[in-house]
Amino acid sequence: MTNLPQAVAAKARTLAAAAGDPVSAFIYDLPALRRHVQWMKSCLPSGVELYYAIKANSEAPILQALEPFVDGFEISSGGEIARVRQCSGTHNFVFSGPGKLNSDLEQAMLNGVEMIHVESLDEIRRLDKIAARMGRRQPVLVRINPSLPPQLATKLSMAGAPTPFGIDESELPAAVALVEQCVHLELHGFHVHAMSHQLDVARHIQLLDWYLDKWPQWKALARNGERVRCLNAGGGMGVNYLQPAQFDWPQLCRHLAQRLAADTHAPRLRFEPGRFVSAFCGYYLMQVLDLKHSHGKGFAVCRGGTHQFRLPAAQAHDHPVLHLPAATSAAAAAGETEWTVVGQLCTPKDVLARDAALPGLAIGDLLLLPLAGAYGFNISHADFLCHPRPDQVFLDQAESETTLQWSETHAAHACS
Repeated sequence: MTNLPQAVAAKARTLAAAAGDPVSAFIYDLPALRRHVQWMKSCLPSGVELYYAIKANSEAPILQALEPFVDGFEISSGGEIARVRQCSGTHNFVFSGPGKLNSDLEQAMLNGVEMIHVESLDEIRRLDKIAARMGRRQPVLVRINPSLPPQLATKLSMAGAPTPFGIDESELPAAVALVEQCVHLELHGFHVHAMSHQLDVARHIQLLDWYLDKWPQWKALARNGERVRCLNAGGGMGVNYLQPAQFDWPQLCRHLAQRLAADTHAPRLRFEPGRFVSAFCGYYLMQVLDLKHSHGKGFAVCRGGTHQFRLPAAQAHDHPVLHLPAATSAAAAAGETEWTVVGQLCTPKDVLARDAALPGLAIGDLLLLPLAGAYGFNISHADFLCHPRPDQVFLDQAESETTLQWSETHAAHACS
């Protein structure tokens, strides 16, 4: 990714000019976010649903921008219920994740949760008691931790291995039977989320085919199979932080259309990605405080750091960096072209990019780290060293002024 949207660059300069100290901030391009999610929806086969996992970024302007275009939101805590309810509409939401509190489950039902993804036998029993006390009959999906074929394992496995997520496939008959014994619960299907950070579309297609092959066996466990129609296939589509090529969403959708058209007993399929929806619209802005050398390496010490944008450290990668020279910056460091970009923290782990090619870099210049719209500030340890929290700036314009692009290369570059 080499292109910086003009509006983002202009806002970065404005923020720096207005700040008393050097600046750090997050800038989100909401029109680009809308274009991207509309593009994703346009690729999906008819009837396949797109939910947004708000854990990726639950800021109110992000949710409000997405709300008209997604089929619902996926939440994993009581706090996220409150975030969803900040939106102007009364959107569908589903509740998944381990360790749900009774108070969370109560709040979810009070706020009209569509489905709850149950993750253990004990949670099934607890939910039935709560639903009984509230006089509610609650639709549920049973989350499965299946035994996956070896070729479908990933770096960050959410299933197919010992994890706190879901119910082992060997216990699925018992889980289905328990749900059916619970007077206040209704089994509507299954939830499987096995892969995260998946960049290889062929392997993701293999996984979806495997789910659909298993669907008749899972559905047959239910006495009332007519009501068991929903398969939530999670998310897991990765974002490539190192190379321009991105996950091939159109290819996945084309394959899915063919597969579902050929299967008269296919379930109603639902995806709930987070990262692949919101990552492309965000930029983390840092201003260069100092340029120095240590043991033969050049370091660009910048305002902010991994306590504000933890993603590069969490993913153990060197993040791409875009250079925006400041009009009033000092003279560039002579001859130096590669800089390790670091923040202000008192730890050698506060590194955002190593040996980034930044010719002409000078103190006072602005650096923007793209692909920062998901799992950026919201997963960061922002209170470390008691630094002030970064501004979060949301660029917007009337939807009618946004030019939509329906091309198969649009996903990777919708926000570039």
